[in-house]
Amino acid sequence: MLDHIIIGRYIPGNSYIHQMDPRAKLNCIMIFMVFIFVSKHPAVTAIAFVLAAAAFILAKIPFRFYLKGMKVIAIIIFFTFCLHLFMTEGGPVLLQTPVTTIYLGGLTEGLIVALRLLMLVTMASLITLTTTPVDLTDGLEALLKPFQKLGLPTHELALMMSIALRFIPTLLEEAVKIYKAQMARGANFTEGSLLKRIKAFIPILVPLFVQSFRRAEDLATAMEARGYEGGDSRTKYRLLRWKRRDTAAVAVFAAFAVLTVCVRLFL
Repeated sequence: MLDHIIIGRYIPGNSYIHQMDPRAKLNCIMIFMVFIFVSKHPAVTAIAFVLAAAAFILAKIPFRFYLKGMKVIAIIIFFTFCLHLFMTEGGPVLLQTPVTTIYLGGLTEGLIVALRLLMLVTMASLITLTTTPVDLTDGLEALLKPFQKLGLPTHELALMMSIALRFIPTLLEEAVKIYKAQMARGANFTEGSLLKRIKAFIPILVPLFVQSFRRAEDLATAMEARGYEGGDSRTKYRLLRWKRRDTAAVAVFAAFAVLTVCVRLFL
């Protein structure tokens, strides 16, 4: 079950994406997430797919591991595709039945939206798969630093976000242990109506929330016992270094953003 989630996990490596500055990775993913929705032109979608595929290849993430992690997300993507397929009208009729009518526009719209969701999940997962929690925190803090003038606690905010991502696999592992313990006590999660199945998961959710609060309290106690203090007074053992490859990566995604805007305005 742990292999069925990829967001929040880190895979050690020495790939091109692993060696990039976390600030560059965050800038690239933000540009990608914003401008992929600017234009619906097939050329823009094709270029975005090439960028996502190139990033995945350069990250050297095992493809089998990626497929296992995409099983749950694939269900959501397929459901989204079906919604657009059966509810979007436009273009010639591909299939007409007494129940529904499928149009070419619905098929095209469903494929584009499904492909966009797939690319977004892939790019977002690459951030955590190739970046350690410490580097991710430092990168988020550096990007949010200009907002300190507005009174935003950037260090604490970045720390909370990175801890939340880091504890996704941990909470899932706890859920698996509780699930197995309830099964050993005779709990049944696969039989009965949908409402009964949902109620059967309450004995899993309640202990999981209790364990989450306990972990949060233990973490806070450990940080206080070590004299942890955030903000400008805290020094860093590892400093972020911006290199040419980071500039090149951001330039590529910036070019994608410019191209997307041009396609939207002139095509």
